[in-house]
Amino acid sequence: MKRNNSDNNFKRQKIMALAITDATFDEVVLKSDKPVMVDFWAAWCGPCRMVGPIIDQISEEYAGKVVVGKVDVDANQEFAAKYGVRNIPTVLVFHNGEVVGKQVGVAPKQTYADSLDALL
Repeated sequence: MKRNNSDNNFKRQKIMALAITDATFDEVVLKSDKPVMVDFWAAWCGPCRMVGPIIDQISEEYAGKVVVGKVDVDANQEFAAKYGVRNIPTVLVFHNGEVVGKQVGVAPKQTYADSLDALL
């Protein structure tokens, strides 16, 4: 008897963090009416690959309440330099266009969630 796998073929669409560039940073981050979490990262960075999935989970869990995005520092250096990002991953939290939180290096998911919960 052939098993019907049609139910297994429909996976819930995963919400990913926005790709933010130097061209979109002002509009997406600084002018947002919601808190914004920005992960400054690079493809070659091992710790960044550890933080990336956590940031995507945060994006999914806080959808509609918070803007969550990622800035590839190799391709977009303007705002990384402006905010003094010297080590990656660096996650900045913005509220009303101002930096209100900063986490450098890998941290547990709860650390990122707590920084957003404090603003909601």
